[in-house]
Amino acid sequence: MQDAEDVRRICLSLPDTTEKIAWSMPTFRVAGKMFATLPEEETSIAVRCPKEERDELVLAEPGKFWIADHEAGFAWVRVRLASLEDSDELRDILADSWRQAAPTRLLESYPELGLPADG
Repeated sequence: MQDAEDVRRICLSLPDTTEKIAWSMPTFRVAGKMFATLPEEETSIAVRCPKEERDELVLAEPGKFWIADHEAGFAWVRVRLASLEDSDELRDILADSWRQAAPTRLLESYPELGLPADG
């Protein structure tokens, strides 16, 4: 099962990422822009996700993905860590969120991380 330390290790392995406590929880930022948080006693993560994709994910896998009430108006989705298959799935989710927050200069410097779907 994936846990907060796996999230921390993967996030901090992504280029120009820092960890900062905000709202009494760990948050991860690329070039100062938040792309992941560890709310709910660190049993889930919140990540950036375009609203259209987010809604599809929640409908397709409600045991894995959900939308927190206070984030409903924003392009974020929650992911239950216990429902993830393995560290590769966690890394894919975090890297996708990182790409959505990363500035163009970083995306160009790390082509192996790919580009966001809409970019």
